[in-house]
Amino acid sequence: MTFLDKEYREIITKAVCGKGRKFTKENHTISPSHRPTSILGCWVINHLYHATKKSEDTVVVTGSYDINVWYSYNDNTKTEVVTERVEYKDTIPLSVKDDNCINDEYDVIAKVLQQPNCLECKISGKGSNISVEIEREFVVQVIGDTRVFVKVNPKLDHDDDDEESVWDHKMTDDEAEKVKPDFFNHIHKD
Repeated sequence: MTFLDKEYREIITKAVCGKGRKFTKENHTISPSHRPTSILGCWVINHLYHATKKSEDTVVVTGSYDINVWYSYNDNTKTEVVTERVEYKDTIPLSVKDDNCINDEYDVIAKVLQQPNCLECKISGKGSNISVEIEREFVVQVIGDTRVFVKVNPKLDHDDDDEESVWDHKMTDDEAEKVKPDFFNHIHKD
């Protein structure tokens, strides 16, 4: 008896072997060139990130973004925008793990659920610095090779799979009423 005669076949395929999710809040201190009087606006742009598998049960997402703060100074008579590049490293634990992966080569997919966003921006540090609270959230998937066993029916009646039976479809009366026999003339009217 060969393996082709057995009831089950083994298939090696890529599958999700792990999943994780992490929400992060982080505070940053920005030192502007002038002593701020008030905060006029704050936004986060230019978000870049990359994910790698760190260990059996963690993924690391490294990234960066720019924080832009628009503020007034000199008793609200002048304004300026200060920009600071922030780098981060989030370690995301895998809450779902499949130990049936057959090798140590993985693909890691990271998806942003919440782009870095300013929650609060205020003057701090005795009035000379700006404190910015940022939130972000990621979900990650680890994809690896795994084995799947599929039941095979060697006595399958191949007459059910011939092309005529697959395409043997009778039109109903409702479908026939919806057919417009002169549809070509309707399309090319001037």
